[in-house]
Amino acid sequence: MEDKLLFYTYPSCTSCRKTKAWLKENGVDFEERHLFKDTPSIEELKEIITLSTEGIEEILARRSSSFKGLDIEIEDLTLSEMLELMHNEPKLLRRPIVTNGKKLIVGYNKSGLQNLKQRKKRLAVVS
Repeated sequence: MEDKLLFYTYPSCTSCRKTKAWLKENGVDFEERHLFKDTPSIEELKEIITLSTEGIEEILARRSSSFKGLDIEIEDLTLSEMLELMHNEPKLLRRPIVTNGKKLIVGYNKSGLQNLKQRKKRLAVVS
């Protein structure tokens, strides 16, 4: 996952389309995964959360209609229950999610993408 970015996307999402266009325009290799058809496994979600600065809050789409329709108290769930819920209901995930296994970008974040690209270039020079 370190040579290539893993890009979790949903084609009708505006932020996903912007991110994909930026990656292509800048010649960044990436593996694209449809967030709803090829949902991250619970293990992958754990890895994503370990890369986040805000934990689950960074990837949880609290403003989504799916979240608002939940009839549960998120704060009462254990981490395992929360991971299972996000795996079973991928509409609860913010998108896009982009990771190289060391860094995480959630949503369209041009400066974050640029930093990942620059880091990759520096690594290539060192190799």
